[in-house]
Amino acid sequence: MSQRDVERALGRMLTDPAFRHDFVEDPGGACLQLGLQLAPPEMEALLRLPRAALVDLADRLDDRICRFHALRPDPSPHNGR
Repeated sequence: MSQRDVERALGRMLTDPAFRHDFVEDPGGACLQLGLQLAPPEMEALLRLPRAALVDLADRLDDRICRFHALRPDPSPHNGR
């Protein structure tokens, strides 16, 4: 329940397509796996971010700062990282 956990969740959504998918499907479970503690308003704010915008920004990031998940690609219509 801190700004740091919000930043970690957002950063992970941008650099890890598997986490991005898991967060949309089960936000509490995805955060629990990373040890993130988000307050309900923080969770709601992150869930309200347009997924297409996250994927678009993730697609623009340099591959060297993104996580590669060959076994679990982002199931969004875009080719996210």
